[in-house]
Amino acid sequence: MTIEAPPPSVRVDDLVLDGRLHLEDLVDRDGLDELCRSFVALFGIPVRIYSNEGGLLADTAIEHELCAYVNTTVEGRKACAATVGAVKARDAGESGDVLHPCFTGAAYRILALEYDGRRVGRLIVGPFLPPQVTEPLPSLLSIDAAIDKDRAQVLLGKMPRAKAETVTRITTHLKSALDLILFSGHKSFVTSKMHLASVRESYRQLEDKTARLQEAFDRLKELDRLKSNFLATVSHELRTPLTSIIGYSEMLVEGLAGELKPEQIEFVKTIHAKGGQLLSLIMSLLDLSKMESGTMRMTMRPVRIEAVMKEVVSTLLPTARKRGVKLQMSADASSLGEVRGDPERLRQVFINLVENAIKFTPSEGSVTLRAAMVDEDGDGGDDDAGLALLAPTRALVEVRVVDTGIGIPKREWGRIFDPFYQVDSSSTREYGGTGLGLSIVKRLVESHGGTIRIEDNPPRGTVFVVTLPQTSAGADVTSDARAPAESRPDG
Repeated sequence: MTIEAPPPSVRVDDLVLDGRLHLEDLVDRDGLDELCRSFVALFGIPVRIYSNEGGLLADTAIEHELCAYVNTTVEGRKACAATVGAVKARDAGESGDVLHPCFTGAAYRILALEYDGRRVGRLIVGPFLPPQVTEPLPSLLSIDAAIDKDRAQVLLGKMPRAKAETVTRITTHLKSALDLILFSGHKSFVTSKMHLASVRESYRQLEDKTARLQEAFDRLKELDRLKSNFLATVSHELRTPLTSIIGYSEMLVEGLAGELKPEQIEFVKTIHAKGGQLLSLIMSLLDLSKMESGTMRMTMRPVRIEAVMKEVVSTLLPTARKRGVKLQMSADASSLGEVRGDPERLRQVFINLVENAIKFTPSEGSVTLRAAMVDEDGDGGDDDAGLALLAPTRALVEVRVVDTGIGIPKREWGRIFDPFYQVDSSSTREYGGTGLGLSIVKRLVESHGGTIRIEDNPPRGTVFVVTLPQTSAGADVTSDARAPAESRPDG
């Protein structure tokens, strides 16, 4: 997209300030007052500065003794007010410089303040007394009969006198100083306005992007919900006929429908085994969809972790022996406390971890399940180290699943808990698997208030470390809990 430059007749002011210049926007009040005070200190002539809108921006007016004396009379006070009002209301005219007389014989110089070819305000100098006025004028004496001529004569001599050319020179000097102030103020003002316009535009763009991101997020959230519903529905509908397939294949193997030939038995056993794998996948999909929707119910109660471990080892021992892998456990029941959890879900966690370890451990390797009590300390990170010193120590049950298998590269540690993620597609083809197991494990552990991490097992293998909080004294014996819908795998 090409951005065309503005025509030469269009100035930056027109773009940034909408073509308007205001004196009060361009000058600093304190600096303006200081300039006017220095002018009065040098020449003794009062100065006032007004904006185009009539606002008084600087006022160093001093009341001369003659003016104060005239104001003591009724008519004199009215005449003074009328003169001041006329001066304030009078325009500087086309020439930008006019002289307004006062009935006292004094005069006011009214000058137009211009900047960048535009009028931005007015400068009023005075009252001052022209040199030719040496005695009270009839216009002064006739204002009020109470005015004494002799006293007016004395006070007239105290008013500051200045020739027209002198006033011209000093006002020219004052206007030049004002020009410098206006230039500096204008530069700063335009810069700030442009910066503000840039910030506003950036904020507008940010709001626009935020709105689009929110729209995309809402769309993705809805798609995620539809995906979860689809997985749950399809998985549920697939499970029923698949259960029948597995059941009928078992009956065929047992000969309930007649004797089968050895080759036929092998085929049926394959059907049964593959059906079991497919059922396991469907159950995993159901679990994942329930966790994502927050509808998985768990019965929480105090659980002896060594009992869960024994059940896991007992269940998977035949599988380990079939693959030539040594499966063992190490847990001191007397030193282990209880954890609060759902026994069936905890069993699912360790079945998954141990089954994975067996699957990726070669023959003559080993898989060990270890449990021990540990104290929670500041090892979780430096950010909370100070708080950890003040916080009470919490007892944790730590379960380690240690294998001597092919291992997991460190670069993959942050992603292996993602649903459907596979470290190596070739390994998947060789060993089987869908990439759902570890994702479900992580969510189940977190729903129990625990954590799971990976460590190396030199010289070869992997260690999965699951930590679960020990049951506190007086905890409820049973309760229901939901797997948190916001629980998401890292990475």
